[in-house]
Amino acid sequence: MVRSLLRWLLLAAASALFGLALLGLGFYAHYLRSGPPLHPWQLERLADFTEADAAQVATLADYRALEDRLFSDLEARVYRPAVSDTELFNRFRKSSRSDPGVWTVNWNRTFELRPEAGVPVRGTVLMLHGLTDSPYSMRSTGQHLAAMGYEIVGLRLPGHGTAPSGLLTFRIEDMQAAVRLAARELHSRAPDRPFYLVGYSNGAALAVDYALAVLQGESLPRPAGLVLMSPAIAISKFAVLGRVKTGLSSLPGFERAAWETIGLEFDPYKYTSFSLHAGGETFRLTRRVAHGIERLSDGHPLRDFPPVLAFVSTVDSTVKAEAVAATLLDRLAPGDHELVLFDVNRYSAIQELLVEDPGALTRALETRLQRPYALTVISNLSSGTLQVMERRLSAESTQATERALALEWPLQVFSLSHVAVPFPPDDPLYGYEVVPGGPHVQLGRIQVHGENGVLMVPTWALTRQRSNPFHAYMLQRIDAFLAGTAAR
Repeated sequence: MVRSLLRWLLLAAASALFGLALLGLGFYAHYLRSGPPLHPWQLERLADFTEADAAQVATLADYRALEDRLFSDLEARVYRPAVSDTELFNRFRKSSRSDPGVWTVNWNRTFELRPEAGVPVRGTVLMLHGLTDSPYSMRSTGQHLAAMGYEIVGLRLPGHGTAPSGLLTFRIEDMQAAVRLAARELHSRAPDRPFYLVGYSNGAALAVDYALAVLQGESLPRPAGLVLMSPAIAISKFAVLGRVKTGLSSLPGFERAAWETIGLEFDPYKYTSFSLHAGGETFRLTRRVAHGIERLSDGHPLRDFPPVLAFVSTVDSTVKAEAVAATLLDRLAPGDHELVLFDVNRYSAIQELLVEDPGALTRALETRLQRPYALTVISNLSSGTLQVMERRLSAESTQATERALALEWPLQVFSLSHVAVPFPPDDPLYGYEVVPGGPHVQLGRIQVHGENGVLMVPTWALTRQRSNPFHAYMLQRIDAFLAGTAAR
């Protein structure tokens, strides 16, 4: 009697679960079929560089020739002609305000910068952008370093700078191969000069991955130092879902299953749409970096790692900011490593509007004794002013040296963000101090008001801080870091 009852209950529970699963699948299928339509920029598969191409594409000239063909293919298969006044903010409509083609230089492509004639080359710098991003994020820092005497390559990574469909197929091995190709050639141009890697977000993770490959004995130019901006050393574990391949997106009518986000492509130099595959590949990269550090250190401080200068916003909704310390810097042997942390705006008039201590990472790092790297915090001089100061702590110390800076928070800005760090306030696209006008969109100056849910542009694009009020300070610190490592 009892067994029969239990069997009945188990069958009933299994039937209920099966029914719920079918219902869920039905709702999901309806969502996929009834959502916004996909466009050529989310569907067309373009022939970008892959790891398998490395044997034939062996130089930067080869890489850029492939890039020429890629962008010709992009224009032929994806771009819409300028036949009307609609889609003024679609980057894939010719001559729209979001078309990168209206810029003097299309910064979606690999760029090379050299010092002016007569200026001796002080070193070479390979610059790596982030996920969904483009070489544009390296533009301002690259131009500054070229003026300081460095030869620069801002590399366009595979899957990027073209159309969001590139996020469906790229692999981290493709990116690694492109980085190695560029590093070998760039260093060969000035082999007696120091070679550096500067990476932003996912590009910073690639820079760390490259340095680990050198330590593992791979025959590569050894970097004299790494500059990391908002480094993606760890991301949400939910990104592992991008590693699950159901094959559903390959069925006609179900292509949306490949996408986590589908949005208006209003930004000329960054994708709005985001694929599940891209999240999975980034998870692979960050896991590879973490495992590489753990394996090489083997429970001891990792020695011989290049000096690191990292710039991080204490609040970051894209990556785990605390992982820069916990996964990377804490594992390194004491050396010329430093973390520069941009605190939240602690002006008293703003604090009442913030959640309780959003900059908890700042306090946690400042009070730690076992810290094998220097820490610099950029924070308010006091709660009664917007002016900021530099508070520097040497490795394994909580004794701070403070210095007031001739910089201050803009009154309307309560914190930096992951995406703000590499861009100056006068950035022509993301800056809030840019002079209005010109043929292209200026996303840092957009101010719109109305009812919720009306705009196609996501809320984060309107409220998230897009440029760094302390960018000039960051450049000064990079200059000093490169000069210091060159003197070693």
